[in-house]
Amino acid sequence: MTRTNGISVEVENLVKRFGDFTAVDRISFQTRTGEVFGFLGPNGSGKSTTIRILCGLLHPTSGRATVAGYDVVEAPELIRRNIGYMSQKFSLYADLTVFENLRFYAGMYGVPSTELRGRIDWALEMAGLRGRESSLTGTLSGGWKQRLALGCAVLHRPPIVFLDEPTSGVDPLSRRLFWELIQRMSADGVTIFVTTHYMDEAEYCNRLALMNGGKLIALGTPTELKLGSIRGSLLLLECERIGDAIERVRHLDGVRDVAVFGSALHLVVSDEAVAPAIRAALEADGIAVTGLHTIRPSLEDAFVALTTRRTDTPAELSQ
Repeated sequence: MTRTNGISVEVENLVKRFGDFTAVDRISFQTRTGEVFGFLGPNGSGKSTTIRILCGLLHPTSGRATVAGYDVVEAPELIRRNIGYMSQKFSLYADLTVFENLRFYAGMYGVPSTELRGRIDWALEMAGLRGRESSLTGTLSGGWKQRLALGCAVLHRPPIVFLDEPTSGVDPLSRRLFWELIQRMSADGVTIFVTTHYMDEAEYCNRLALMNGGKLIALGTPTELKLGSIRGSLLLLECERIGDAIERVRHLDGVRDVAVFGSALHLVVSDEAVAPAIRAALEADGIAVTGLHTIRPSLEDAFVALTTRRTDTPAELSQ
């Protein structure tokens, strides 16, 4: 691997167009060695296209990107040797055993025969698969397949691992155990680049990049995104007849946005001092209010606020 000065991935003004459609629009960011870097955004935001470029599978239209010190245009083959990749589809062979899948992927990644047994043993230990070597992969639960897929992706001990929605479709306990593996890899200096739709998982990341419409619209730690995304105050409203309440409060002075969160509403307001007027307006319409108070925004609040905000200026929330 070439010298990277602590930077694993570097992207500068990256653009990818397909005909007249711009999938990635002048994005720039860096990830650091050992960082868990979350990549978030709605479907069609440009996340997958960016990852394909960084994995050396697509050439950018313009701009520059390096991964593990290698340029994505000049050295895509070297990049593929220095990364691991795992998708939500778990590219495993169901009719092979756990051991046979690991041996197959070791060959695909060019693991030397002299190191084969040691690497497989390491992957089995890392993924908690010891004792399941002879299990047919097709009979494993989603959580065990997930661990095996990760083991296959990191057999060659890459310094950077790309995880594309790796926990989609697995149960909450398996997701938590999987993230414990990710944190251990990060502690060993592996850079983890992960996309997810789960906001609780995004909280585990050191930093988050949020894309929308091909643009990078926010970059920062989870706390920075939460505190910097809401323009004004956030109120939690608990009341009867939520549908009617939405229609009533969205037109009140000082109310900037309304969103349903579970059985309650989150209101973005210009100032928390408008709360009494909101309560009065609802009760005047016969809508009983059981709770109305200021809360701190969640990452989901930040996600909604940032992806619905109409602006061409990125929210630079970190240095």
